[in-house]
Amino acid sequence: MVGVVVVSHSAEIARGVVDLAGQMVGDEVRLEGAGGDPGGALGTDEVRVRQAIRRADAGDGVAVLADLGSAVLTIRHILESANGGVKLADAPVVEGAVAAAVVASMGLPLDAVVRAAEEARDARKL
Repeated sequence: MVGVVVVSHSAEIARGVVDLAGQMVGDEVRLEGAGGDPGGALGTDEVRVRQAIRRADAGDGVAVLADLGSAVLTIRHILESANGGVKLADAPVVEGAVAAAVVASMGLPLDAVVRAAEEARDARKL
C-alpha cells in the first residue's frame, strides 16, 4: 500500500494533518509527519523527512506533500537520490493529504494517490 508523508515547517501542523487523515482511513495506511527543525523550532529537517519516508514506505511507494518553499526544496533534494518510488504532490497539504490517504486506503498505485492529492487543489468551499 502507498504511504503518505506530510512535511511542514511546524511539527504540530504535520502531526495534526496526519491525525486528521488517519481518522479518515484508520491504521491501514502508513501516514507520517515530518515537521520542525531538530531544536523544536520552525523549519524543515532533511533527516526527519528521510526517516518519515522510510517509515511510510511499505513497498508500493510514498506520496509526499509539503507546505512551503524550503520544505519543497528539501523534498526535491531527496527525490534526486530516490529510486522513483517517492513522488512530491503539487497539492494543498490538508485536503491533499486526506485525499491521498483515502485513495491509498483503496490500494491504488502511487500515481493515482498523487493525482488524487493534486485534484484536491480544485475542491471548492463555496
